[in-house]
Amino acid sequence: MDASTLRRWRTARPPHGPPFVSVSERVVMYSALDVEEWLRSRRTVPSREA
Repeated sequence: MDASTLRRWRTARPPHGPPFVSVSERVVMYSALDVEEWLRSRRTVPSREA
């Protein structure tokens, strides 16, 4: 995912995307577990109707 997308999500009001930690003014970190959980929560399984 592009860093600009994550930045746009973080600065939205209210913030979007996975949880993050602001370490300093210029450094933001994401927990791998938080990102995986966030991705799982947004998962879409297409139906197999034909």
